[in-house]
Amino acid sequence: MIVRPARAEDAARIAALEGDLSPAQVAETLALPTTVALVAEADGHLVGHVLASAVADEGEILWITVDPLRRRGGTAQRLLAAVDDVWKTRGVTQAWLEVRPDNAAARALYLGLGWAEHGVRRAYYRDGSDALRMRKARLATTP
Repeated sequence: MIVRPARAEDAARIAALEGDLSPAQVAETLALPTTVALVAEADGHLVGHVLASAVADEGEILWITVDPLRRRGGTAQRLLAAVDDVWKTRGVTQAWLEVRPDNAAARALYLGLGWAEHGVRRAYYRDGSDALRMRKARLATTP
């Protein structure tokens, strides 16, 4: 498996894996200068992606998805480590994400990677579900 920067031509594959995004929405996000977008490929197939942002000294995970057949194989961990590396070069000192409170596997992954629970966003998701807000503090390195 390789992790590489996402390209514009990856938009349709990212949208297909994400499920509720259009290729146009993904393409718009990829085109933003604040976007950090990485994909994981295995045997020529996109098996995961992370789209994040870096604005000033803050980062945010926008979307992270791994193909259901590839979950629990280290793909998400590798994507998150790679985005951390990019954030460090961009001077990010803290990062944020939202996760469903009932997603125990994702919460365990994030906690194991140094994220900490930092409050709840009420009715955050389209279905009215709350989101658990998580934060990761880090020291930035100079580019």
